[in-house]
Amino acid sequence: MNYHDIITIEPGKRSGKPCIQGMRITVYDILEYLAGGMTEAEILEDFSELTSEDIKACLAFAADREKNLFVVSL
Repeated sequence: MNYHDIITIEPGKRSGKPCIQGMRITVYDILEYLAGGMTEAEILEDFSELTSEDIKACLAFAADREKNLFVVSL
């Protein structure tokens, strides 16, 4: 999935955290709801402005960051 059109990072919005475009909902917010046991349907019900694509974009963004994470030994 290409999340680049959905997830934006703006210095003046939510302290520069990755957000869903046009909203103040962060990727972290969505991931925390999912990790806490909320279903996609429950999130969409609570936040009517979100779409299923938005949630998938958050997951893709997180997966991409994880893929690019590496540890340097000192």
